[in-house]
Amino acid sequence: MKRSPRGPRSASRKGGARPSTPPSPINKATREQSATFPTRGGVAAPQPSRDAFPIVGIGASAGGLEAFSELLAHLSGDAAMAFVLVQHLDPKYPSILSEILSRTTRMPVVEVKNGMSVELGHVYVMPPNTRMTIAAGVLSLTPRSDDRGPHMPIDHFLRSLAQDLKSRAIGVILSGSASDGALGLRAIKAEGGITFAEAPQSAKFDGMPRSAMASGAVDFVLPPKAIAQELIRIGGHPYLDETSAASPSEPLAGGPDALAQIFRMLREKSGLDFTLYRQTTIRRRIARRMLIHGVGTLEAYRRYLEEHPSQVQALSNDLLVNVTRFFRDADAFRILERIVFPIIIKQRPADAPIRIWAPGCATGEEAYSLAIELLESLGDESPTVPIQLFGTDVSETAIVKARAGVYPENIELDVPAARLRRFFVKMDGQYQVRKAVRELCVFAKHNLATDPPFSKIDLIVCRNVLIYLEAELQRRVSSVFHYALKTPGYLMLGVSETLGPLSDLFSVVDKKYKVYAKRPTSRRFDLGLGSFDRKAVKTGAGRVGKRVGDAGGSRSDLLQEVDRLLLSKYAPAGVLVNEAAEILQFRGHTSPYLEPAPGAASLNLLKMAREGLLMELRVAIDKARKQNAPVRRERLSIKQDGRMAQVTLQVIPMSGPARERNYLVLFERVSPLRELHAPGSPASSPIAHPRRHIENLRHELTATKEFLQSIIEEREAANQELQAANEELLSSNEELQSTNEEMETAKEELQSVNEELTTVNEELQHRNAELSQLNNDLNNLFAGVTIPVVMLGSDARIRRFTPMAAKALNLIPADLGRPIGDIRPNVDVSDLEQLCQHVIDAATVVEREVRDRDGRWHSLRVRPYTTTDNKIDGAVITLEDIDALKSSVEQVTAAREHAETIADSVQVPLVLLDTDLRVTWASRSFHETFRLAPEETLGHFVYEMGTGRWSLPALRAALTDVLERNVGFREFEVEDDSARVEAKVMLLNARPMQVEQQPGRLILLAIDDITARKKAAQ
Repeated sequence: MKRSPRGPRSASRKGGARPSTPPSPINKATREQSATFPTRGGVAAPQPSRDAFPIVGIGASAGGLEAFSELLAHLSGDAAMAFVLVQHLDPKYPSILSEILSRTTRMPVVEVKNGMSVELGHVYVMPPNTRMTIAAGVLSLTPRSDDRGPHMPIDHFLRSLAQDLKSRAIGVILSGSASDGALGLRAIKAEGGITFAEAPQSAKFDGMPRSAMASGAVDFVLPPKAIAQELIRIGGHPYLDETSAASPSEPLAGGPDALAQIFRMLREKSGLDFTLYRQTTIRRRIARRMLIHGVGTLEAYRRYLEEHPSQVQALSNDLLVNVTRFFRDADAFRILERIVFPIIIKQRPADAPIRIWAPGCATGEEAYSLAIELLESLGDESPTVPIQLFGTDVSETAIVKARAGVYPENIELDVPAARLRRFFVKMDGQYQVRKAVRELCVFAKHNLATDPPFSKIDLIVCRNVLIYLEAELQRRVSSVFHYALKTPGYLMLGVSETLGPLSDLFSVVDKKYKVYAKRPTSRRFDLGLGSFDRKAVKTGAGRVGKRVGDAGGSRSDLLQEVDRLLLSKYAPAGVLVNEAAEILQFRGHTSPYLEPAPGAASLNLLKMAREGLLMELRVAIDKARKQNAPVRRERLSIKQDGRMAQVTLQVIPMSGPARERNYLVLFERVSPLRELHAPGSPASSPIAHPRRHIENLRHELTATKEFLQSIIEEREAANQELQAANEELLSSNEELQSTNEEMETAKEELQSVNEELTTVNEELQHRNAELSQLNNDLNNLFAGVTIPVVMLGSDARIRRFTPMAAKALNLIPADLGRPIGDIRPNVDVSDLEQLCQHVIDAATVVEREVRDRDGRWHSLRVRPYTTTDNKIDGAVITLEDIDALKSSVEQVTAAREHAETIADSVQVPLVLLDTDLRVTWASRSFHETFRLAPEETLGHFVYEMGTGRWSLPALRAALTDVLERNVGFREFEVEDDSARVEAKVMLLNARPMQVEQQPGRLILLAIDDITARKKAAQ
């Protein structure tokens, strides 16, 4: 049985746009204002009264002022609701928030004062340094606590709003960081209220909206303007009226067939029969879904579900009411700690585990709370006491979350700091239950109505489950709990729940918190759960039609009551017995014919028969068994109150369950008038009627002969059966000896297998330890690495990421499992999803330089994620900050270009040589002077240029000497008589150079043409 409405997290990241089909309530935008709602006779839905109207609790933090101002600006001044804003404010400074907001709306905006009543069409702002709650429509303020504990004012107020207004509560979470408000929205949705969250793409800070969406409790994800339009749309709906809260029959009236078909779709989709759940709750939940989708009639909603099958599961999630949190109702846990756990621990046999069952555990908070409370009760003994704690629920999604044991940081409101430190690990803004506690808990999908129960349980804690079930299913579940508990075992229910007709099977331990102890009983319960489910399926449609139609008893009910009265007054007394003459049921007043026998208590008919009936009963039952026909014995004399009375005895064979033979034994006393004239009566004395006396004696003698004959036949049959049994026993003994030899052989084989299993177990434990160590190493590596790294699965969904990636790519822990395309990274890469898919498909590495929003450069590298068997199973994204390197490269490039410009402007030819005397650069003046193209110089040896004009041994030796001794030379004269130019005389000047990030030295060679000077000197 489940207690939690959990909606799917499917919010779009594209501006709140809504898909064409199906229009999911999670990402739909504002519907048309002309949407109609159920009315009476076509009359418009009435506006809420001044005393019963919805109250909208709005939570915001950083960036929330702009969002709330926009929301108020699009609300009309005559809104059919009131608004309460809870903002994270600085406790040290007064707030002018009410003054700012009053400029954006015509509605009165007031700062809350203690004891202020909420009025329709008003906006209320919580003052700083306070905590606020609401009760009976009155706002209460308390000073903010001075301790260093968590300050979650939004969750605190929204929880009280849900408890006070139930389905008239509306929760809205706007821009803000952290996760305040998520638990409050869960509480509102659990009570049937409506919930909103601002779309992350419109929020200035999307931490709070995203945390609310991750909780699965958000109905609408919209920008502030669309939230305002949606509030106007739903404001006058009858669902939000107080009168409809008690009986939401308007939208469901006249639709028993449609309701039955909806139940059928739910049963086919989820496997749950909601006709067994409390129908008032079911109707309100269906009316709530109709309000969300803007559907006016039940028949229209049925068609909507047929057109959008995915919404059937959403409706199923909504029908399963969730009211759960850690250590809910702390006083109840104190009862367990003070009374129940000490008894269980004291009575526990040596080496026997403590077994606890938490049905309807939802996402696991109740189960983990029980485990923590038990560990604290055990104290130092906890490592030596085996614990088995079973948490069950009908929702597979909830069970998966429970197994993970990861919860938002808001649980600091419910879990004390000492317990958080001892039993939880904080990671990435969330809390995870420690592995030692998680290993104590086994979570499984389980339906109390149809699945077999656990057994030998010490404690069952099932709170707020029975109140959502119909009486028939409540009784079945209570009997299942009685069967599952050991003797003595304990059961805890919710404060609003009772055991009903099975309360005599339990003794009360604590009346206020509904703690019971199992009483031993000989009563047998029919736990044929499968047959119960089939019966429920067959009768479900009829039950729905009867509940939706007119109330009142039918004519058949009246006739059954008449039959019951007549049978109780005029039918003969009797008993129903089985084949062994054990009484199964008493019918009527049987004390004149039966009485308890002395000694051990027994319900055997033959032991309880009064004097005079035993022989006749045995003969009649034996004859009815043989003939399989009714047997009647008349004029039987029995002793009653010291006198003899005559009775008519009748035995009727009947077939019971599984073809079991039963017998209905009826006793009918002969009236006194008939006794007076009957043979053997006191008036008929043996002297007056000797013949009749002789006939009576003959009749008794015949009966005695039949009785003796039946005993003889039974003895002969028993002897034959004993002989046959003896032969069978001899044969069985031989077979057992042979089986014993086989068992000895099998024992030796099992010992060998056991030894192998022990070896395998040791190996698995070793591997498990290695995996644990590797996991710890990986977690520490991820925590210590300063490079953003994101790992994706083969479906491009996020699998892991480092803390640095959370900042660089705008990730939060709730993004695990989401497609990478849904993420808005802080770097400019619009095609990241396509890039990752290309890497996965092509098994290639892609590298790209991208810029973030601050203008810094990063190197984005996407490579395939390969397994140990060299298979591609996803992609790995790394992001490296190259802004400094990029700037350095640009500076070096600019300097090089600047230097080359200067060198090219010099008229003296210049050449740069490497350690191999190859030309790495030559100035423009060099190419022009010697009429050489760049391809003839760059990369060539200096002594190969221009038909070897520089191939002079003295020059080569001088250049080599420059490299080895790091000393240049000046005015080395060379004569160039190349055919391309006229003969030239040149002076060469060389000096060594050292360039950063380049091995070896370079030689800068300057060539001065002195041909003219030579000619002038001649």
